[in-house]
Amino acid sequence: MGTTAARTLESLYWYGVKLISDPASEFIINKLDPYQLPSTFSKKTAFEAVKKKMEAEKSKRLTGRTSIYILPGYAFKVCDALITNFHQPGSTLMLLVAAFVGDDWRKIYRQALDNDYRFLSYGDSSLLVPGSKSQV
Repeated sequence: MGTTAARTLESLYWYGVKLISDPASEFIINKLDPYQLPSTFSKKTAFEAVKKKMEAEKSKRLTGRTSIYILPGYAFKVCDALITNFHQPGSTLMLLVAAFVGDDWRKIYRQALDNDYRFLSYGDSSLLVPGSKSQV
């Protein structure tokens, strides 16, 4: 998945966590919720809370808002691989990539710069898997 899908799925997890403690919670994920809410729930448990809420409301559609910040040190709850292009240094998307692969982001971006990869929306892409030996 890409960065937008990653943010969406991670936000969905945190909405489930909110629902576990307060079943009336609205789907609003604030910037720092992942760093302040308990993160001891499995993704299955969190997603079951969301499903239960949707069933109770007889809804097949889920809408919400997220301003989640995914920064280095964030522990991903749902995503285990990422396909994304090379983002502008200093952007929140670059922070998400750095959070996803840890310090390897520097090696990945050095490889891209040294080999004239294209950056931004119409640029080259990468498959990122945390802990794998080859990232680019």
